[in-house]
Amino acid sequence: MSAVRPGRTGEPGLLVVDVVGMTPDLLAHMPRVRRVAESGFSARLGTVLPAVTCSVQSTFLTGALPRDHGIVGNGWYFRDLGEVLLWRQHNALVQGEKLWDVVRRTRPDLRVANICWWYAMGADVDTTVTPRPVYHADGRKSPDCWTWPPALHDRLTAELGPFPLFSYWGPTASIASSRWIVEAARRVLPDHDLTLVYVPHLDYDLQRHGPDAPEAAQAARDVDAALTPLLDDAEAAGVRVVLLSEYGITAARRPVDVNRLLRREGLLHVHRNATGELLDPWTSRAFAVADHQVAHVYVRDPGDLDRVAELLRGLDGVDEVLDRAGQAAYGLDHERAGELVLVAEPDAWFTYYYWLDDDHAPDFARAVEIHKKPGYDPAELFLDPEDRWVRLRAAATLARKKVGLRYAMSVVPLDPSPVSGTHGRLPDRPEQGPVLVCSDPVAKRDHVDAVEVRDLLADLLTGPPG
Repeated sequence: MSAVRPGRTGEPGLLVVDVVGMTPDLLAHMPRVRRVAESGFSARLGTVLPAVTCSVQSTFLTGALPRDHGIVGNGWYFRDLGEVLLWRQHNALVQGEKLWDVVRRTRPDLRVANICWWYAMGADVDTTVTPRPVYHADGRKSPDCWTWPPALHDRLTAELGPFPLFSYWGPTASIASSRWIVEAARRVLPDHDLTLVYVPHLDYDLQRHGPDAPEAAQAARDVDAALTPLLDDAEAAGVRVVLLSEYGITAARRPVDVNRLLRREGLLHVHRNATGELLDPWTSRAFAVADHQVAHVYVRDPGDLDRVAELLRGLDGVDEVLDRAGQAAYGLDHERAGELVLVAEPDAWFTYYYWLDDDHAPDFARAVEIHKKPGYDPAELFLDPEDRWVRLRAAATLARKKVGLRYAMSVVPLDPSPVSGTHGRLPDRPEQGPVLVCSDPVAKRDHVDAVEVRDLLADLLTGPPG
């Protein structure tokens, strides 16, 4: 049976769910997802370097490596702007032909919905839902989302409440955001031929507690339960289903302070103002944009390249230092990449920290500020364990927010030791890597490379039902 919308017959529909952090091991705790595999198949899924959300999703949708689609991480140093920017949202940043472009050559009226996959804004799709906070003029931040068409925003908010931003990321991140996303997807699924859904919850507790903790298995059960009504809807409508993941989470034990080394060597410079010390990319000779287990190191003067590479090779926790030739071996040699790219050892990960004294840390370091920090900060998943009053202060801050007063949520620790899970390097064992589950046995295979996903999905949308 194929999915049918009013005025359409005989054309297959497809639901693609990105379950971040899902691995073959975690499938043991996900009975509803396993039912999909039992009717179809499951396969080991290759990923790309860096194995992070924006890079891998872009490969899934373009069939290209980062050297070609240009998404070299969750963020990078924009040389033309002189700024480090993470978590941008404009689809034009992703170079190459997307999945829907390919399918529309044979199905020109294909209707596509994107529910929280990254780089959603400006994509040539029919329906979009993506997190988009409200930044008030007085400095407050309120939960919200951006939708296309605009009327969908009011419908979802009326039926589901505002997008739960503070359960989507930060110390209070929880299954609530994934449930909201699933319910939004259920509402748009019937009117689309291709529905892309991003479910983030596994990322949280696996980074907090590690992949082998009891909390990891519980998180997998919670995601499975949240997905059940959406998978039931798809099954009832005859919609084919693919569930996949971008990476697996591995145990994290060693934070690696790349920027602090570069600063001590006189290569990284800071600017000081009333907010603390700020990384100064304009005057720094070298600095790193940390992104989990991969860091892009930008070296301004080619004459410094050998010195910087040698310094970083000697830094504990660094596994590889890739120059342009080394990057080419991984398909990462794009102009947006750093002159050097670092890959961490299996149990290590890179901090963005560049200050040498916590008293001089910028004010945003203790806050959830993904757009201000010049690198990824997994410590944002925690309340500062050294602050005995942190929960009381957080509650007082929320009270100020609710009555419309300005506030600063300074609750994030500067000690990264609570982080217990990480990702970004290529997996050392298949059990630690991503997995693909498909409801259609006709497409069965044992292994799928990340660059093959786009065409696999295109075939499911253009071929006969299995």
